[in-house]
This record gives sequence, C-alpha cells and structure tokens, in this order.
Amino acid sequence: MKTLIRNLGPGLLFASMAIGTSHLVLSTKAGAQYGWIMIVPIILANVLKYPFFEFGVRYTSVTNTTLIQGYLNRGKGYLWFYAAITVTTIFTLLAALYTVTAGLFINLFKLDGASIGSVAFGLFAFISALLIIGRYRFLELSLKMVVGILFVALLATTFLVVAKGRTEAAQDFEPLPLFDGAGVLFIIGLMGWMPTAVEASSWVSLWSLEKWKVQKKPTLQQSLQEFNTGYVLTALLAIFFLVIGWYTLYGTRTELSGNAVQFADQVVSLFTTHIGQWAYPFIAVSAFATMFSTCMTAHDAIARVGLDIAELLSPKKILSGNKRLFSFTVILLALINFLVIWLFGGNMGQLVALATFVSFVVAPVIGYMNLKNVTSTDMALEFQPPRPLKWLTYLGIVFLSLFAVYYFYIVLVQ
Repeated sequence: MKTLIRNLGPGLLFASMAIGTSHLVLSTKAGAQYGWIMIVPIILANVLKYPFFEFGVRYTSVTNTTLIQGYLNRGKGYLWFYAAITVTTIFTLLAALYTVTAGLFINLFKLDGASIGSVAFGLFAFISALLIIGRYRFLELSLKMVVGILFVALLATTFLVVAKGRTEAAQDFEPLPLFDGAGVLFIIGLMGWMPTAVEASSWVSLWSLEKWKVQKKPTLQQSLQEFNTGYVLTALLAIFFLVIGWYTLYGTRTELSGNAVQFADQVVSLFTTHIGQWAYPFIAVSAFATMFSTCMTAHDAIARVGLDIAELLSPKKILSGNKRLFSFTVILLALINFLVIWLFGGNMGQLVALATFVSFVVAPVIGYMNLKNVTSTDMALEFQPPRPLKWLTYLGIVFLSLFAVYYFYIVLVQ
C-alpha cells in the first residue's frame, strides 16, 4: 500500500482529467434522460477501452519513451494521423471544459452579470500561471487532495440519494427511445468520452516520464497497479453520477440545459435537494473543483503532447529541453480556446457534441495504433500484453467500429 501511494501520479492525473465532462455532464444526463439502462454503455466503454489506455502505461514503462514516439517508430503516417487528432482536440476539448467550469464558477459565486467568456478568460489566465510556475509537481500534489475529497463527497451523496428513493415520475411519462438518431448520437457522445477520449492514452505516458524525473522509476507491475487504481476510480464515479441523475430526474421531464450557467445550477440543485440547502456551498465547491482540476490536467497534457509532436516532426530536433516553449504553448492554447468560446457564445452543448463525436470515431484507430506499439519489436515478448488483453483489444476495436458505422447508417437513412 505504501508503494502504491508513493507511486500515485499519472493514474491519479488520469482520474482527475476523466472525472470532468464525461462524468459530471454526460453521466448525470444519461441517468436523467434514459435511466438505469445507461449503465450498460458506461460499463462497456470502460471495459472495451481499458486496453487502449493500459498500453500507454505499458509501452512507456518498458521503453522509457512516449506512445507518440512509438507512433513515429511505426511510420510517419501514424504520427501525422495523431497530430491531426490533436489539432481537433486543441480546438474543442479545452473550450468545452472551460465553458462548463466557467458556468460552475458563475453559479457558485452568484455572478449573475458575468459572462461565460469573461470568467473563462480569468480561468485561462489563472490555470496557465499555475502550470507555468508549478509545473508537474504542483499538479500532482494538488490533485491528490481534490480527487480524494470528491470521491468521499460523491459516495455520501449517492448513498443519501438511494436511501431517499427515486423521484416520482410524471403520470404520462414515456421513456425516450434509445436507438433512434438522437439516442444513438447521445450514446456515441457518452462512450466517446467514457472514461475519457482515447487519444489521452499518450497523456499518461508523458506524465509518467515527467514523474520519473523527480522520483525513482517504478516497475511495470507497480506502474500498472497505480494506473488501474485511477481507472477503477473513474469507472465508479461515473456510476455514482449516473445513479444521482437517474434517481433525481428520470421521468420528471426535466432536461439538463446546454447553457453552462443553467446546467451548473441544475447539477448543484440535484445534490442539495437530497442533502439540504446547508450543503450548497460544499457541493458547489466540489463540483467546481472537479472541473477546475480537469481543466488543469487537460491543459497541461495537450501542451505537452503538442510539444512532443512538434519535436518529433522537427528535422533538427531543436525543441527538446526548451522550458520556455512549454510556457508559450500553455498560453497559446489558452488564447485559441478563449477565441473558440467567444465564437460559440458559451453554448457548451455544441462544443461537447463535436469533441465527443470525434473522440468516438477515432477511438478504434488509436486503439489499433496502441496495439501495434505494444506488440512491436520495441517491446520484449515478456513485457507484451497477455493474450486475453489482446483479444479484449480486438473486441473493443470491432465493437466501436461497428457502432460508428451504425450511427452513420442511421444518419443517412433518416
């Protein structure tokens, strides 16, 4: 146990990053609109996508290089494909995360006259400063406390919600169809970011290398144990949010708003209705801390990924070790995504839908790329994934691919 706690880092950051929009927004909405049945796609996504993320930890632990370097080793086409996905992420992911976080901030401090754009700008500036000054060490230390508090708060809230019982449904309530165009699109969005986007598999490998600069490198088994702890935590929290949405809103015809401020108020109200108004400040702060930590981890990761890709594509390799470039990239990402938020007018629904759709469609491809890395000559046979994990990978690739094809079929037919 002591070894596990000492090695906490990359897996913890993964959990903190994943618990954001996919859990607070999508899992809650899944339970509220479709009920308990949505536990099936949540479990499927967590199980079928597990190898894609595990391979990031495995490859880096054995080779001491990132998954992104592995893509280049497989061929420049792999790297260029991942670079294209990263560009899409740059223009959607952070904007979506910061929009939700700004809405929670406005709700928490009752800033009725404040705009999403102005608050998001302040968050971009503050988080950018934290990342530039504190770097990885501060990121890891601060999130250990946030994730721990969040898990306890959600566990208690879920228990109280279940103990109180489900909210009574409207008399003429009819469940929404699951497999029409809207239902399939929602499932794709949910699974696209559950537990998070598959392209984040390389983020964990970058965080691992960063941690090993200040701490002795753990064994492969210890690295996998630490990551698995964070992964299981994210799956449990997704189910907690689903249960809360299901027990409090399903059948009441209450729709969770696409407006960030209204959504924040609805989510906080879900908790306070079952616990009491006295808990409002604690719940609001917990929800805000959840999204704040997600913004911080995603912002840090995308900056690192961008620099790593640029370094590998640079013929002269002049970027390596340049600390100023990290600061510049963090600020550049903030400016780009602030512009995206300003153009979208604070409507997080459009941003989340676009980001989750792209993540779902490319998930099988990135899963295949990661499999190629861990079964290549870069890895000795004894460190390559066991056969059951490989078969689970193939199953995940086939399932996610067929479901994406089914969605396109629905769109074309209708």
